[in-house]
Amino acid sequence: MTTESKAATEHGAGGEAAGHGGGHGTRAIVAALLANIGIAISKFVAYLVTGASSMLAEAIHSVADSGNQVLLLVGGKRAARAATPQHPFGYGRDRYIYSFIVAIVLFSVGGLFALYEGYHKVTHPEELTSPQWAIGVLVVAIVLESFSFRTAIKETAAVKPPEDSYWKFIRHARQPELPVILLEDFGALVGLVLALLGVGVATITGNGVYDGIGTLCIGALLVVIAVILAIETKSLLLGESATPQDVRKIVAAIEEGEGVLSVIHMKTLHLGPDEVLVAAKVAVRPGESAEDIARGIDATEKRIRAAVPIARVIYLEPDIRRAPEPAGSGASVTQEV
Repeated sequence: MTTESKAATEHGAGGEAAGHGGGHGTRAIVAALLANIGIAISKFVAYLVTGASSMLAEAIHSVADSGNQVLLLVGGKRAARAATPQHPFGYGRDRYIYSFIVAIVLFSVGGLFALYEGYHKVTHPEELTSPQWAIGVLVVAIVLESFSFRTAIKETAAVKPPEDSYWKFIRHARQPELPVILLEDFGALVGLVLALLGVGVATITGNGVYDGIGTLCIGALLVVIAVILAIETKSLLLGESATPQDVRKIVAAIEEGEGVLSVIHMKTLHLGPDEVLVAAKVAVRPGESAEDIARGIDATEKRIRAAVPIARVIYLEPDIRRAPEPAGSGASVTQEV
């Protein structure tokens, strides 16, 4: 006979989760914001002096990046709000929403503007004036942006698995801020090099078309980065499961103690970057009393939270297997995502 009783526990859903694991991302965001504000001002000055379209594109790029970093900080703040009856699982996904807005801003303000400005300069080339200003500003900007990028790499290295590449981290990270900053800073550095090449070649040849070509390349780069960010953030918005490493830890925590024999099936879902929902049907021994089952479920929940602290909302449904379970088998576990 199937046991129909269900034990469910919710713990700490909502705002408290948003604060965990966000320190590394916040430091990288602030470093990038300070660097981009100073760089944007210097680029605008250089554009006014030289008239170089690549400098204007880079200045707008830095303004967009600065706005993006403000959006990431706002998203982190809003995600920290406590859960409400209307939003019982909290606001952790606000961090995903604001990261998606960043992708849209980078695409529209940064990429499309640079493409438009580059096309204008290619079709109506103008000779640069005082190009040494542009070159000097670009060199300084490369140095400052390198420091910002170094900070992002350092903060990422502190949280990513050692065996993962940075590209794999960007593809699979559940926290959106560091992947956004990594791609933004990488794009900014490459864009600065493209601008330097465009201005340099235009200065040597006296042909402003090369400045426009550099601007077009910057625009194309920003559009590609924005599309990558949009795709990855959309996946997070739709809802991703816990990482494979965390899933294995959760299954081990369920099956290693008394009270629960094994996992029949399980689903996990990231409610936010630092909060995971776990829903599982677990096999218990036939004939156990409701009190024993409840005690075993409570102990299992504690083991899960000890193994994976971000597993904050846990629903475990006890059941009885219909067929004999192979000894030591964990193959029956399925996770539907």
